[in-house]
Amino acid sequence: MASASADENPYIEDPPTEFEPVEELSEAEATEQAELLRKAIRYHDHRYYVENDPAVADEAYDALFTRLQDLEAAFDVRTDDSPTRRVGGEPLDELGTVEHVAPMLSIDSSGEADDVREFDARMKREVGEAGEQVEYVCEPKFDGLSVEVVYEDGEYVRAATRGDGQTGEDVTENVRTIGCIPHRLRGDYPDFLAVRGEVYMPEEAFREHNRERVERGDNPFANPRNAAAGSLRQLDPAVTAERPLDCFFFDVLDVRRTGRDSSDSSDESLAASREFDTHWEQHERLPEWGLKVNDRIERTKDIEDAIAYRDRLMDDRADLDYEIDGVVIKVNDLRACERLGTTERAYRWAFAYKFPARAEVTTITDIVVQVGRTGRLTPVALLEPVDVGGVTVSRASLHNPEEIAAMNVNVGDDVRVERAGDVIPYVAEVVEKRAEGHYDFPDRCPVCDSAVEFDGPIAYCTGGLACDAQLRRAIEYYASKDGLDVEGLGGERVDQLLDAGLVADGLADLYDLTDDDLAELDGWGETSAANLVRELADSKHPPLRDFLSAIGIPKVGPATAAALAREFGDIEKIRSADREAFEAVDGIGPKVADQIAEFFDSERNQDAIDDLLDAVGPLETPDETETGEELDGLTFVFTGALSKPRSEMQELVERHGANATGSVSGNTDYLVVGEGAGQTKLDDAEERGVETLDEDAFAELLAERGVR
Repeated sequence: MASASADENPYIEDPPTEFEPVEELSEAEATEQAELLRKAIRYHDHRYYVENDPAVADEAYDALFTRLQDLEAAFDVRTDDSPTRRVGGEPLDELGTVEHVAPMLSIDSSGEADDVREFDARMKREVGEAGEQVEYVCEPKFDGLSVEVVYEDGEYVRAATRGDGQTGEDVTENVRTIGCIPHRLRGDYPDFLAVRGEVYMPEEAFREHNRERVERGDNPFANPRNAAAGSLRQLDPAVTAERPLDCFFFDVLDVRRTGRDSSDSSDESLAASREFDTHWEQHERLPEWGLKVNDRIERTKDIEDAIAYRDRLMDDRADLDYEIDGVVIKVNDLRACERLGTTERAYRWAFAYKFPARAEVTTITDIVVQVGRTGRLTPVALLEPVDVGGVTVSRASLHNPEEIAAMNVNVGDDVRVERAGDVIPYVAEVVEKRAEGHYDFPDRCPVCDSAVEFDGPIAYCTGGLACDAQLRRAIEYYASKDGLDVEGLGGERVDQLLDAGLVADGLADLYDLTDDDLAELDGWGETSAANLVRELADSKHPPLRDFLSAIGIPKVGPATAAALAREFGDIEKIRSADREAFEAVDGIGPKVADQIAEFFDSERNQDAIDDLLDAVGPLETPDETETGEELDGLTFVFTGALSKPRSEMQELVERHGANATGSVSGNTDYLVVGEGAGQTKLDDAEERGVETLDEDAFAELLAERGVR
């Protein structure tokens, strides 16, 4: 199928940025305009992704895309191959599996030139003519995720990961969202085409994506390959669509035209040899069909040229916008490849010449500031991945602004990375200064733009719970075992709530969540939604110490929270106390007293606590005279919906000498089970032989022990 030209499509050469109102069009006019828009968008996608020569500005392209979305929504004229499907389809329950058209095998590899020359000697013996060299095609060995992409009659129909080489995960809807992968082929395409490509995340896009993750408190991806693999395996294609993925194609796995069926071949993995004579011909043909290829692929006359190609590419590695870990050397002659065949796991006609591992000294590609739960700002260096003691490291701590200035470190410098205690990576020193000066630490929070304040060398965001990054971490901590122990509210689910705008204003929004709100989110069902709403309802009357620990006061964990609760008794006395009153509490020193006072002096924090107290009523700390030792030595865990809030049950047993913990362990004596109990705790109890009690049995136990 020939591609659209400017003469036959008004949206190609000089596209408008404004259109007549959609409601003024007839259905026939809308259908015709939508088809012209789809053709124009495909044309511009090809110019941008494949030819690297965009024909229009981003604003003009966006106007075309938005217009197409509007037409498809208003007139229900969306087609299966519409470019608008790149924004993601319906979430999947799970990724299925797909059998590959042809095996997707591995490649033998080595980092030694002698092994490469041995491979060449074998190729000369088995397929070369006496005294002649073997011609090779050399290409970068991309460090991404291999995929098989299949087209029928020029239309994109499916995609799968490499998997075990015979079957892979069905990622059809996710791959559909990648901009450089056409939904429809161009030119003189075959009736059937299966191609192998490598999905990757460009370096610059990877750094920006990691920067965003770190700033909002998420762990960054370790490297671009992990980022690409994780993005491609999302159950929700809309998440994949938001990730900056790209793809290079480099092998034709199968190709068929009418009257030329590959089914008579004993080796379908090399059916392409009947359409092409060489790998190089494939490389030249793929862009004609609209499939993106890499511009660093070369044809070499012998193995020494191939080795030289690898060395040149290794020298240029830092300047490439994609990760590679070596080069692939392939016999160019496809019929020779067919004769060579494969082993059980690898192609015999290809060899990977690997780069040596990067060790300890690497380059800082970016510096980002991570916002912690308490507002502490931590500078993090994002690095070219480097091997440190056998572990690949792609980020390292820069400690604090004073350390940055002392080391005179900045983006672009070569640094030596060490692992503190063989665990936490940090930048030890600048090995070669490549950037001018040191990194200027921001004076505004990178997430909420609040002012940055310093406590000695430590920087803090003053935004408090009004800062999205702190809010995300605050919610996660609020629900943790050191907080109110709300089951079913881990990091990923907190992200979902924030992304959906369900907890935009603070912790108090948690108590407005409904079953219907949650059931609409990806991965939630009626049961999990109801369980979380029940867990939150059960947390509405926590012991004061748990409430104080949960709200994220800097330097205040469970022990300090308990001391405050014992000293002041209720939340309002604590909110009105001054620094001196906090310092008078046993175990609280001057610095911690300052942090507590500053937290409660913050107008933003006070507003957030007011909102939270409208939903939550922390219990006053009981007088010491109300305690006893009837349950001394016992440890209880509570789960599910009980007749009283779980916090009251915990407070009751603790007043009488028992311990109340959030998770089942070998030290647990009883698991008290209410309606809708979490399966994890039930399984843990069974595995450890912990006795389970319903609420009636629990009441009987208390009565037997003399607890009234």
